[in-house]
Amino acid sequence: MTTTTTPAERESPREAVGLQGRGTPAGFPGALAAEWTKLWSVRAPYFCLLVGIAITGVFTYYYAAIARINEQPIQPVGNAAAASAVLAQFAVVILATVAVTSEYSTGSVRASLLWVPRRHRVHAAKAVVVGGVAFVAGTGYAIVGTAVAWGAFGGRSSFEAGTTLMQVLAVGGYQALVAVLTVGVAFATRHAAGALSILVTLLWALPSVLLGLGGPTLAAINDHLPHGAADHFMRVGTEAPHTAAISVLIVAAWAVAAHMVGLYVLRRRDA
Repeated sequence: MTTTTTPAERESPREAVGLQGRGTPAGFPGALAAEWTKLWSVRAPYFCLLVGIAITGVFTYYYAAIARINEQPIQPVGNAAAASAVLAQFAVVILATVAVTSEYSTGSVRASLLWVPRRHRVHAAKAVVVGGVAFVAGTGYAIVGTAVAWGAFGGRSSFEAGTTLMQVLAVGGYQALVAVLTVGVAFATRHAAGALSILVTLLWALPSVLLGLGGPTLAAINDHLPHGAADHFMRVGTEAPHTAAISVLIVAAWAVAAHMVGLYVLRRRDA
């Protein structure tokens, strides 16, 4: 009687051990490449990025026009782009949410975990890819917003190359941290509706309520929420309860906390 062997059975012991040790033939770079390919294989990211540009353009024009009409004091032109992040961030939130939850809705997450059995590697690769895209998108939004606002301000703004560059990079950095935070929340909830409910509450609804009610205590709480802290290092000339470096650390702490929660759920629950 003759028997047939599969290609996997014909592997040498050394090759088999090598594949097990690495998780994937290409290791972490291979996981990054896979996440990059999956991200751009659907239309949602393109749509989200275009919507983000449109939101930034409209908001910055409105922000600058109001400053001109009300004859507000001259301010750095980059403040308009920084202020627009309160809305433009949701283009990044939706992009990052879809990047995670679409795999659960279609069941393709099982294939991802078979290809990359080390779950922390899948989680990290997703966060790096989406965070990198968000950084590039955020800096692009800031550049577009600054250009639009410069004309709409009508002389009610100032331009300094160093300050403007720092604000552009700050907006990009914030969007990247928001993307990492979103990936963590999406892995924890596994459902787009649940993730978006949490993120809209955290990034917009709760800050709006705190600032609307007013008072030093509620304002202090808002200063320790992601966007409240980020506003202090993205905008220039505003009063801040702590330094820009502390503000960055606060937002980063939120992102790291969400990342760890998402990783815990990914490791503990079956796909």
